[in-house]
Amino acid sequence: MLVTYLLVVLAMTFLETWLVYPVPRVESGDWQAAGLAREDAWFTSADGTRLHGWFVPNAAAKRAVLYCHGNGEDVARNAGLAAHLRDALDAAVLVFDYRGYGKSDGRPNEPGCIADGLAAQRWLAERLGIAPGDVVLMGRSLGGGVAVAGAAEQGARALVLESTFSRLTDVAAYHYPWMPVRLVMRNRYDSLSRIKRYPGPVIQSHGSLDTLIPIELGRQLFDAAPSSEKQFVELTGRGHNAPQPEGYYGQLRAFLDRVDEASAGPRAGGSAGK
Repeated sequence: MLVTYLLVVLAMTFLETWLVYPVPRVESGDWQAAGLAREDAWFTSADGTRLHGWFVPNAAAKRAVLYCHGNGEDVARNAGLAAHLRDALDAAVLVFDYRGYGKSDGRPNEPGCIADGLAAQRWLAERLGIAPGDVVLMGRSLGGGVAVAGAAEQGARALVLESTFSRLTDVAAYHYPWMPVRLVMRNRYDSLSRIKRYPGPVIQSHGSLDTLIPIELGRQLFDAAPSSEKQFVELTGRGHNAPQPEGYYGQLRAFLDRVDEASAGPRAGGSAGK
């Protein structure tokens, strides 16, 4: 039995990359995205990996938003969301793909995906003529781990987290309690430790019926955030992959407006439409 157990553990460690990064097939996405006014964004990560995203301009933008998607998505699956964020939040928006996703080169892993998020934040800031710390970082699920790392390293105007976790090892331990995941996992995404280095505004939402990432793990992350300006939005009756209710975006916009009113720093402004 011990040998069988060790073989299963070994097999799971080999499957880790596939389980953490279920990259969708490129050809299955809608890369035409008819009706979405956008620019292709090409930039490189710290190690030279070539990355791709879509920049959605807004001539009347009040803010810049970088969206970090979940592990089973890519840019082509977020065209509608990018347009909605542009309009609902008065924002210029960049959605991008981590290495190995969409049209981005390379293969995904935690250090690489975090470096990719940092590079995307810098690209958007340079594109709009603002500081990286004036970008609103928005992350869903795995993308929350990327967004938290970006806020900890480069700051953020605000950190927007959706259905994300304390640590990826906590999620794995919830689903595989018989596995020594905290010992063997390579992709750990320890947002619980990283968020302590970000003192800025945080708004976090989570479905009460999320069975993939239990809401308790989201609350642990929220409680660890040192910010004096933070808000937790519980989405009653919603699971992990349910779309955000329309009323949520009103709450999010109001939160970001309060952040902007409280800050005298630079805005994305008219340059967001360049």
